[in-house]
Amino acid sequence: MGKFVKNILIILIGFLIISQIFALMQPDVKSKEVKISDIVNLVDQEKVDSLTVTDNQVTAKVKDSDTQEYASIGPNTNIYEILDRYGLAKDKIRKANIEEKPASAWSNFASSVLPFLIPFALVTVAIYFFMRQVQGSNNRAMSFGQSSVKLSDERKNKVKFADVAGAKEAKEELKEIVEFLRMPQKFLSLGAKIPKGVLLLGSPGVGKTMLARAVAGEANVPFFHISGSEFVEMFVGVGASRVRDLFRKAKKNAPCIVFIDEIDAVGRQRGAGLGGGHDEREQTLNQILVEMDGFETDTNVIVMAATNRPDVLDPALLRPGRFDRQVVLDLPDIRDREEILKVHAKNKPLSKDVNLRKIAERTPGFSGADLANLLNEGAILTARRNKKEIGEAELKESVEKVMLGPERKSHILSPKEKEITAYHEAGHALVGTVLPYSDPVHKVSIISRGRAAGYTMKLPVEDRHLQTKSSFLDEIAALLGGYAAEKLVFDELTTGASNDLKVATGMARKLVMTYGMSEELGPIALGEHHDMVFLGREITEQKNYSEDVAKRIDEEVSRLMRQGLKTATDNLTKYRTHLDAIAQRLVKEETLEQEDFSQMVKEIIPAEKQKQEEVAVHQEAPVPAPQDKQ
Repeated sequence: MGKFVKNILIILIGFLIISQIFALMQPDVKSKEVKISDIVNLVDQEKVDSLTVTDNQVTAKVKDSDTQEYASIGPNTNIYEILDRYGLAKDKIRKANIEEKPASAWSNFASSVLPFLIPFALVTVAIYFFMRQVQGSNNRAMSFGQSSVKLSDERKNKVKFADVAGAKEAKEELKEIVEFLRMPQKFLSLGAKIPKGVLLLGSPGVGKTMLARAVAGEANVPFFHISGSEFVEMFVGVGASRVRDLFRKAKKNAPCIVFIDEIDAVGRQRGAGLGGGHDEREQTLNQILVEMDGFETDTNVIVMAATNRPDVLDPALLRPGRFDRQVVLDLPDIRDREEILKVHAKNKPLSKDVNLRKIAERTPGFSGADLANLLNEGAILTARRNKKEIGEAELKESVEKVMLGPERKSHILSPKEKEITAYHEAGHALVGTVLPYSDPVHKVSIISRGRAAGYTMKLPVEDRHLQTKSSFLDEIAALLGGYAAEKLVFDELTTGASNDLKVATGMARKLVMTYGMSEELGPIALGEHHDMVFLGREITEQKNYSEDVAKRIDEEVSRLMRQGLKTATDNLTKYRTHLDAIAQRLVKEETLEQEDFSQMVKEIIPAEKQKQEEVAVHQEAPVPAPQDKQ
């Protein structure tokens, strides 16, 4: 409907432009149609400058005026005979400056043909636009079953493994795919078959798509990219038709790589919804399975797919012969984060005080996309402050913005609330400092960010892959440090500890039910997680224990929480002077960075924690990140 209205408007505008051109071609003289007798009177009164006669019209230009008067006469009529018939003197006729102009071919054409030609042309143009619109609809209908795959020729826009920081093991695994695409005969001569599919598994933002592009760039082959959601439509058979079209195009461009992003949109386990095997999505999945099985060994087409939900994929996709390789991409560790930061910092002017190793320490759990966003937020913040270089202060603030949200400077606390918040955060920081297995404190602030009135940033010295029971217990105590500080100092509790209680309780329950670390219940996993395949894939927990055991679980969780609260209260009572000093400084300055905080508590930091931090500092890269200033 929108295109139809657009075409009508184009036709009307064109008609108006043509009309305006014809109007501009006419001389800027006022014309008036009169009787032939009136023109004769003007000639008789000698008020005519000139008299112009054409084939069937006589035009008189009036003296001392910018007007013209014209009258119609019959074709092939002699103007002299008309004037003589009205009895005009010959000298007056001579003074009229009569000029006879034969009608031009253009005027004859305009007068006879244009009145019929212009409407015909407009109707023809309108019919053309309508037919074009209908034809476009027919073309779209005929191409409905064609895939909307995007061909990115990686031979021109190359992404190499060097452009993908981190993911060393994944790149090593994929180098064989590159070598197979480059030299297939090396493997075929030994009877090895081409891997038909490579499935990239990992959290969102870890670089699955970029790594697939890097494989195509290293192999110097075309790269077909399509999302799993682009296959499925509401019409039956469209998804399967698009799959056939995709693989047909890929075989024509072999050797090449077909990359299906978010394959879980179409590759979910069959039977996971209404409609059974006749569901459109399941037909699309069946067609993908058939096409991957139907590859010849000499086609040199490799299907790469990415998902962050491998648990929902159909088992038929994961069997050998379809997706032969499964490459897992983990969240980057501290060294990988530093490398990723260096890659994204190449086109950004960093100041000399920036140490990307320290920024990497502050970002555990960040993906590559998060790190790119961090540097972008730092650049935006630098521009907002009218600086020319991105400093360490901007990057640290960007870390907090990505983790917690923007500062809410308009959220002003009353003096009493400010004092309570200061003691609450000081309690978290102090308990986290004195406990040997808790993470070091990097920053304490009572400035609101996101939904938090204040926050204590505790980050590990190095990436951990295993958690001990001691670290769990210390973290529970540190989480309850704010609760304990409010109770100890004000003998009153506030709602500020609600999230701390929620996180600590969840941690204690996992310690008891999932990790088997409870002395009371022993090494047993309680609660089974079942994947219910009905209207999607929902994860539910089923009780595999009696009500008596459930009561013991609750008692054990409660005991761990009380134990953590006692540990926090005892340490805050023991170091009350430090608690007061930290809280008073927070009330005054609102923020304490790691260096200032460490100076205030250096004499009470456990020896084993000090040693860990010294080793971490010693391992830091002493050379700042390379600068690429423009």
